[in-house]
Amino acid sequence: MQENNIEKEELKKEMDNSEQEITEETVEQEETTDETNCDDNITDINEKLEEKKLQDEIDKVNEQYQRLQAEYANYRRRTQQEKETIGLFANEKILNDLIPVIDSMERALEACEDKEDSMYKGIDLVYKQLQDTLNKFGVEEIEALDQEFDPNLHLAVMQEVIDGVEANKVVMVLQKGYKLGSKVLRASMVKVSC
Repeated sequence: MQENNIEKEELKKEMDNSEQEITEETVEQEETTDETNCDDNITDINEKLEEKKLQDEIDKVNEQYQRLQAEYANYRRRTQQEKETIGLFANEKILNDLIPVIDSMERALEACEDKEDSMYKGIDLVYKQLQDTLNKFGVEEIEALDQEFDPNLHLAVMQEVIDGVEANKVVMVLQKGYKLGSKVLRASMVKVSC
């Protein structure tokens, strides 16, 4: 019986040793698994950091691209406006030189007493052609008579108190004014009520 007891004790010891070995192996496996998981986590974090850096770089490049597109669109708009302005004002000097010719023709038409005379008809025809040509290039007469005085469009050379007319109104046009688009070529010379 004693032998049985000894055998049982030895068996028990062996079982304890086996359990201990199994536990140690399990711990080692868990540690290895933990190390592997830790390495995987580090790799995942590094990959996510790389992805984040790449995404940030892509976002930065996209923003630069959008800014460049906006700058180019603004450039195209500005150059188009400049072309239109240059085209409009390229002939400004010539148009300014033609305005006194119109004044002379108007005086010639006013001086003619016989409206049926061929001289009057010829001057009137040339006058209308000249006006049409100027209109084609965008030259417009500045409306002044009975308008509110505007120092940007009118040049006041006289003032007069007139009954029944409110102050600061143009009552007489002494010389017509002309503008090219929004630019004044020659201001209207006027008489203003005060």
